[in-house]
Amino acid sequence: MSIIKACIFDLDGVIVDTAVYHYKAWKRLANELGFDFTEEDNEKLKGVSRTRSLELILQWGGVTKTEAEKEELAAQKNEWYVEMINHMTPAEILPGAKEFLLTCRAAGLKTALGSASKNSMTILEKINLTALFDAVIDGNKVSKPKPDPEVFLKGAEELNVEPVNCVIFEDAIAGVEAAINGGMKVVGIGSPKVLTGANLVISGLNEMNLEKLSLL
Repeated sequence: MSIIKACIFDLDGVIVDTAVYHYKAWKRLANELGFDFTEEDNEKLKGVSRTRSLELILQWGGVTKTEAEKEELAAQKNEWYVEMINHMTPAEILPGAKEFLLTCRAAGLKTALGSASKNSMTILEKINLTALFDAVIDGNKVSKPKPDPEVFLKGAEELNVEPVNCVIFEDAIAGVEAAINGGMKVVGIGSPKVLTGANLVISGLNEMNLEKLSLL
């Protein structure tokens, strides 16, 4: 059994839930293009990059755009999204997330953020959690999307901890696969039926403790 020395957390759906803001921004974009975008559609975009998300949405709406137009649309969506997350507060931290981060740090474990979002730092600053991470790896530092393990391997590297001694906390299938591909233990946040590859599945960090961590 490997000794756990670090915990690496995805941001969206694990620490905070910004899905609602992504949803509102994509919906606004779709509406302006003349079609609708539902919450079910939004679910299909979990863990998918902005560029790929836009391609899927245009496909669903039967809309064709040039590469230059796509870039403009993606930038517009991000502008709306950033506008909304700039109003986030610590009240939006998911139940148990801050407490578990504090528990990990008190126990001497290193903590990192491993997220595809390029807006991670903005969100962490707004919710006052920046100080609880030894390293932040986000979309500005990596180029390969999950299930490629790049984001988590970079996190382990910055923490100076071997991947085998890291536990990843993820809510998306692609994220769970990325952790496995990186040779790391993974705790899924969500449904056991969906996150089948995870070593343990919980509904939120409010269900996590050091005892469960030690049994992984």
